Order: sequence, then structure tokens, then C-alpha cells
Amino acid sequence: MVTYFNVAEIIVSLVLVAVLLLQSRGAGFNGTFSSDSSVFRTRRGIEKTLFQLTIVLAVVFAVISVLSVIVAKSA
Repeated sequence: MVTYFNVAEIIVSLVLVAVLLLQSRGAGFNGTFSSDSSVFRTRRGIEKTLFQLTIVLAVVFAVISVLSVIVAKSA
């Protein structure tokens, strides 16, 4: 059972890294010094979807990690 949690944790972590890299469009070196960074913008379209998917994947990763520890202690 612990093996399944470990495999699921690896898969979720890889997808989470991929989603984070996809949404890092304006967070590079040029995004740091642009005057556009102080203006409030709303997320739209794919940017909003990637943001929400990041939150969901982070929660799933945390839950799988906690369950993995609980199952490992009980075994």
C-alpha cells in the first residue's frame, strides 16, 4: 500500500512541477523590473486554469504525503 502512495506522490509531484513551469511566463528576470508588476490584473483563461490546477495539485500532494506517513506508521 505504501508503494502505491509513493508512486502517486511521484506522479503528482511531476505534474505539479510541469504546471508551475507552464505558468512562470511573467515571473522571469524581465518581469521583475517591468512597471506592469504593480498593476492589479485578474487571471483569465488558461492562466486561471493553471493557477487553480496548481492549488488542487498542491493539496492532493499534501494529502497523499500525510496518508503515506500514516499508513507507513501503522504497518
